[in-house]
Amino acid sequence: MYRMKSSQAEEFIHHGEIVDSLQWARENRANDALLDAILKKAAACQGLPHREALLLLYSGRDEEILAIAQRIKQEFYGNRIVLFAPLYLSNYCVNHCAYCPYHAQNKRMPRVKLTQGEIAREVTALQDMGHKRLALETGEDPVNNPIDYVLKSIETIYKIKHKNGAIRRVNVNIAATTVEEYRMLCDAGIGTYILFQETYHKESYQRLHPAGPKGDYAWHTEAMDRAMRGGIDDVGIGVLFGLTNYLYEFTALMMHAEHLEAVFGVGPHTVSAPRVRAAEGIDPEAFGGGIDDRTFRKIVACIRISAPYTGIIISTRESKASREMALAAGVSQISGGSRTSVGGYRQPQPENTRQFDTVDNRTLDEVVRWLMETGHIPSFCTACYREGRTGDRFMSLCKSGQIQNCCHPNALMTLQEYLMDYAAPGTRALGEDLIKRELSHVPSEKVRSLVAGYLTRIREGSRDFRI
Repeated sequence: MYRMKSSQAEEFIHHGEIVDSLQWARENRANDALLDAILKKAAACQGLPHREALLLLYSGRDEEILAIAQRIKQEFYGNRIVLFAPLYLSNYCVNHCAYCPYHAQNKRMPRVKLTQGEIAREVTALQDMGHKRLALETGEDPVNNPIDYVLKSIETIYKIKHKNGAIRRVNVNIAATTVEEYRMLCDAGIGTYILFQETYHKESYQRLHPAGPKGDYAWHTEAMDRAMRGGIDDVGIGVLFGLTNYLYEFTALMMHAEHLEAVFGVGPHTVSAPRVRAAEGIDPEAFGGGIDDRTFRKIVACIRISAPYTGIIISTRESKASREMALAAGVSQISGGSRTSVGGYRQPQPENTRQFDTVDNRTLDEVVRWLMETGHIPSFCTACYREGRTGDRFMSLCKSGQIQNCCHPNALMTLQEYLMDYAAPGTRALGEDLIKRELSHVPSEKVRSLVAGYLTRIREGSRDFRI
C-alpha cells in the first residue's frame, strides 16, 4: 500500500492551538460575561468553534449546557433514536494497539475469521432480532482481511433476505486505507465510513501504537480526507476517551469536524464518544485518563452544542444508567443487543474473544421498550441513504430543520415494522400507543393521512417503502 508523506494532519489538528485553547479556557472558566455570551450563541443552534465549546466543557455551567444540548437535539432530531448493531468479521490484526486485545502480540486470543456462509448466519440472526443497520468491524490484516474480503462480505450481507428481514444499510469501520479502496467501498454501497482516532495527542498516539500500520499518525488522521476524495460523503469520527486528557481530545475532535466542514463543505455524519473498557488483557485504569459519568455526559452535551447537525453515537460499552444520561445530553444513535466477538450472534465465542466488555447486555427488544418508556421513538430508518440524502444533501436538510419531515414519519413506519415482525407482546402494545400518539402530532393533515396509509399497509403485510 503506497502512502504519501504528509504533515497535513498536524495542520488541522494543531497541537499549539490546542495547548493555547486549553490555557485560554483555564483563564476564562469563571468569566461569567464571556460564558453568558457563548451560551447565548450556543442557544441559536448554529454550533460553536472548538475554543468556545472547550470553555463550556471547562466551565461549571453544567445545567445550562445540558438544557441547551437537549433543545438542540430536539430541534434537529426530535425524540428519535436510531438503532444499529456491530458485526465483527475477523479479529486477525497486525497492529500493536495497547488498548485493544486484538493486538498482534496477544497469543492467548483465538483468531477467528468468518466465512461468507458464517456471515450469512450472523446476518440472519441479526435480522431475526429486528436490525436493519449494521456497523461492519474487522481488525487490520492485509493477508487475512484484505479489501476484497470486506467487499465480498458487504455483498453477502446485502443479499440476505430472511422472512421480513433485510439489512438496508452497512456502515463500515475498517482501518485507514487508500483513496482507491475507499472508492471501492463507495461503489459497494456502504452507508457511513467510520474510523476512531483513538487519541489525537501525537506523542500519546505513537506510544499507544508502537508497531503496525496504524502507528502512522498522519496516515490515520487524514483517512477521512481520503474517504471523502474517494466519494464517501458520510464519515464518522470519534475518540476513545480515557486514553489521555479528555479536554485535549475534545478540542481536537471538534477541530477535526471543523476541518471536514471547511474543506469538503460537510462535517462528520456521526461523532462517537466511546470510553475505554476492560477486555482480555486490557485494564482501563492503566491509561490514567478515565472520566466519570458526569464528565462523560457533559462531553456529549458539548459535542451536541458544537456540532448540532451530527449524529452522536453511544454503544453498549456504556451501562443503562450512563446511556440514559447520554440520551438526555443529545445522543441520537445507540447500539442494542450487541456482541463484540467474531461470530457472537449465532454461536457465542469464548469470553476472551471479545474486543471489549459490553456493559448494557439487554436484548434489542428490551432496549426498544426502554426507549419508548423514556419518551423516545426507536427508529430503524435507512431512507436517507437509500434515497441519496447523504453528504451535503443530508446536511442542508438537517441544518434547515427540514430533515424532520422525512425522519419522523419514517421512524414511525420502521417502528411499526419492528412491532409487527419482532416485538414481544408488551413492547408491541406500548409501541402501538406511541405511534398513535405521535401520528396525531404530525401538523400536516396531508402527511398525517399519507403516513397513516403506509402504517395500515405495513400492518397488512407490506414492507420496505424505502424506509
